[in-house]
Amino acid sequence: VQLQASGGGLVQAGGSLTLSCIASGPFSSYGMGWFRQAPGKERVFVAAVMWSSGITYYADSVKGRFTISRDNAKKMVYLRMDSLRPEDTAVYYCANRMRPWTSGLAKRLVSEYQVWGQGTLVTVSS
Repeated sequence: VQLQASGGGLVQAGGSLTLSCIASGPFSSYGMGWFRQAPGKERVFVAAVMWSSGITYYADSVKGRFTISRDNAKKMVYLRMDSLRPEDTAVYYCANRMRPWTSGLAKRLVSEYQVWGQGTLVTVSS
């Protein structure tokens, strides 16, 4: 399976963007996640969705502003980002977890995901 993320761009603070991630090839997923990496910083968890149930999880920093969703038939996952802030500026990556997470906190770990998209840049101007 390959993942391709898209939808990034330049937006003013307070604006919105929707990122998309499409899977190609033989696809098996337990859950999908979005991570982001700001310049000079580590890649960090943003949100995750259980592929079968649709249950969602969010980092505290984006809770109430971002919404993750998935379309099983299209093999796509989305990240709707509202009320964007300059500190949301980062490269955003989608990732796929093919087996059950090893713990409740595992979905927030980069190491728990087997397949990664190439990233899409989101820049929020003040």
